[in-house]
Amino acid sequence: MTLLEVENLKVSYSNHTAIENINFVVKEGEYICLVGENGSGKSTLIKTIVGLVKPEEGKINLNISLDEISYFAQTNLKDLNFPATSKEIIMSGVQKHKKLPFYTKNDKQIYEQVIKQLKIQDLENRRIGDLSGGQKQRVLIARSLIRQPKLLILDEPSTGLDYNITKELYRILETQNKERKMTIIMATHDLDELNEIKPRIISIAKTVKYDGNIEGWKGF
Repeated sequence: MTLLEVENLKVSYSNHTAIENINFVVKEGEYICLVGENGSGKSTLIKTIVGLVKPEEGKINLNISLDEISYFAQTNLKDLNFPATSKEIIMSGVQKHKKLPFYTKNDKQIYEQVIKQLKIQDLENRRIGDLSGGQKQRVLIARSLIRQPKLLILDEPSTGLDYNITKELYRILETQNKERKMTIIMATHDLDELNEIKPRIISIAKTVKYDGNIEGWKGF
């Protein structure tokens, strides 16, 4: 099943072209890594896919609803300094404002699974503003995973995480992809840590420079 089609996409900011002539198709169950230098257009592409940026040309065809997508954005972690607990932040990922109760029994079960996977049980009652950068990052990742989306889109999720936590994060994402068939699109620089799962590589430098397997990209 095709989840997403990107057709002839172009985005500009103040007469500066950020991306152009972007074309690719995402199938259900794929694990895709977006790679490229800083400023290459990866974040712009992701924001356009999730509807935060309007394309100048081209279109995004989604065959699933936005409710079935989780988006993990690049975040200034210093700004997360408000009186909400980690649990409240994580559970907000499944909150449905038009339905009561806000959280189902299944939501709560998934919450327990996710905080255990990310090893953040000890953080659930602590205020987000009191946490370290790496701890905040794990809470936000948990917020993305709790929805159990069909498509998970992540923009540099390992920022602020140490090496061991990064490895554990990628192990969790691999499990979600293989066992739950969760489709993943992730902007990352950590391909050495992902070599074993053989992701599809889409290399961006304003436009698509390479789209294929990781072995071919390494020789590109």
